[in-house]
Amino acid sequence: MLEKKSMVKARELFRQYHGILRTSRAIYLGIAPVTLYKMVSEGILLREARGLYRLADAELPANPSLVWIAHLVPRAVICLLSALAFYNLTTQVPGRVYLALPKDTKKPRFKYPPLEVIWLSGTAYTEGIEEHRIEETTVRVYCREKTVADCFRFRNKIGRDVALEALKDYFKQGKPDLNALLRYARIDRVFNIMQPYLETLIVE
Repeated sequence: MLEKKSMVKARELFRQYHGILRTSRAIYLGIAPVTLYKMVSEGILLREARGLYRLADAELPANPSLVWIAHLVPRAVICLLSALAFYNLTTQVPGRVYLALPKDTKKPRFKYPPLEVIWLSGTAYTEGIEEHRIEETTVRVYCREKTVADCFRFRNKIGRDVALEALKDYFKQGKPDLNALLRYARIDRVFNIMQPYLETLIVE
């Protein structure tokens, strides 16, 4: 009877947090680890990733991988191909989540979602971060201009053609902020590389 009451209370707490909780947060709220394990075994909870649980009857959020990352790696910032996809600036479909972390941070170790990590320092990491709400979860994503500049900086990782496509699509979307784009190009030290492409697009 006590076990059942514990699961009912745990289910209510999960619902208060939109069906998703990290293990550490669940324990902090008073849910015992044994209750989590029991709820998983009975199919009430799904273990989405190491240290992350979701109510089985809760709807999957839009961009679930980005939501999982926001819960599992609070210092992560969505970048490169994942940010391009978020802003509809690419035709590429990322097979993993691209995220940026400070240089003093170790790579997260879990099987899902698969990750591609870049390590940044100083303003290259801190500048251009926007917070977006996905199903009541705050997800940190680099802004469009910082994302485009990052693609040129890491063109050898993602492909020069992807970077060029992102820049062209950025202008096609409308309302380009050239000053911001140039600022992030300088922060990423790719101003000289981007300049001829920018001049061509501006003339067009």
